[in-house]
Amino acid sequence: MRRRLSLLAGVAALGLTLAGCGGGGDTPSDNGNAKDATGKVGVFTWWADGSEKAGLDALVGVFNKDFPNVTFDNLAVAGGAGSQAKSVLAAQLKAGNPPDSFQAHAGAELQDYIDADQLEDLSSFYKDNDLSSQFPKDLVDRLTVDGKIYSVPSNIHRANVVWANVEVLKKAGIDPEKPAENLDGWFADMDKIKATGVIPLAVAGSWTQVQLFENVLLSSLGVDGYNGLWDGKTDWKSAEVTTAIKAYEKALSYTNTDRDSLSDWAPATQLVQDGAAAYNVMGDWAEAKFAQDGDKSGVDYTYFPTPGTAGVFDFLADSFTLPKGAPNPAGAKAWLTTIGSAEGQTAFNKVKGSIPANTTAKTDDFSEYQKSAIKDFSQDKIVSSLAHGAAVPVAWLNDLSTAVSKFGGDKNVDGLQSSAAAIAAKFAK
Repeated sequence: MRRRLSLLAGVAALGLTLAGCGGGGDTPSDNGNAKDATGKVGVFTWWADGSEKAGLDALVGVFNKDFPNVTFDNLAVAGGAGSQAKSVLAAQLKAGNPPDSFQAHAGAELQDYIDADQLEDLSSFYKDNDLSSQFPKDLVDRLTVDGKIYSVPSNIHRANVVWANVEVLKKAGIDPEKPAENLDGWFADMDKIKATGVIPLAVAGSWTQVQLFENVLLSSLGVDGYNGLWDGKTDWKSAEVTTAIKAYEKALSYTNTDRDSLSDWAPATQLVQDGAAAYNVMGDWAEAKFAQDGDKSGVDYTYFPTPGTAGVFDFLADSFTLPKGAPNPAGAKAWLTTIGSAEGQTAFNKVKGSIPANTTAKTDDFSEYQKSAIKDFSQDKIVSSLAHGAAVPVAWLNDLSTAVSKFGGDKNVDGLQSSAAAIAAKFAK
């Protein structure tokens, strides 16, 4: 999804980096036990900038304290939602040159790696560290594939959140504390904002448009209809899906015209912060950006579930794996130990804007948004995010993302619907 030359350069550069992982004069342990770990552990993420990098730094701080004999080697590749990083990683795995651990979204995204026999089963690691009793059952169920678990989640994110500029809403005569209850009401509010000369809805490049698309699908179709898109129970060719795609078309009509030129999510969120736009549909990593930039909830910005999705938690989770052939498996398990720990999750999520997957983590000094997300996750209906790899495997997401990006240009409702149906038929099992 990125410029081809940049991707090739990234692959080449990362190849050199990964080749040295755990090598040189810093020889790693090789027995696979975290407590005996030494050497260098190469960890691949897409947390390269801004609040995401700050969250990683906080996590590494705990890791360095937990395992002082292991050196953390940061193999991050920039690109929101991992769009570029996943391509780089795929090339390395295919070449038989894996990092010690890599970031992946929990859920269906892992299926491609599992099918390719690229991941170690971590079920015994879960048992040894008593993780199943510390993570919510809903989460453990979503991590389990044919009775095995292949990753350790570092957090839980929510993808169906609207972030709004309080002053912009007030100037348009909209009460920031009373968001619209459905898409029609939200579109009516956006008409009011458009009349003031402000961009109603900020969005960026491809994956952020896919996230907006999934939010509209969820709002239009409801939980069962949305889930049915991924398990075959909802017909992509149905009239209900046609209505949803037309609603997405209308949502796009309120967005910034330069959306495709914005390379990542942060510039779109910044439009809201600057008062150049009213709304941005974004995951709660946006909360970390608002906090890092000194914005105050209720004063500078507000948030609410995407209209029509109240009572639903659109779930994703960043998780970490142990690849087969990892240069330092003991170092990888040390990293995974910190990832799953209460202390590691508290440090990371406080900065990242997400909520801990580990229910024993301390959250007393988390933000009001995070506390509300913890409550909502415990009581809302949970669905899996499309844009962030929880709902479908990578190949399915890539094809559908291409179709959604094309729709952003041609606005061909029949074309997107037919393409989505064909893609579902291709990948559905």
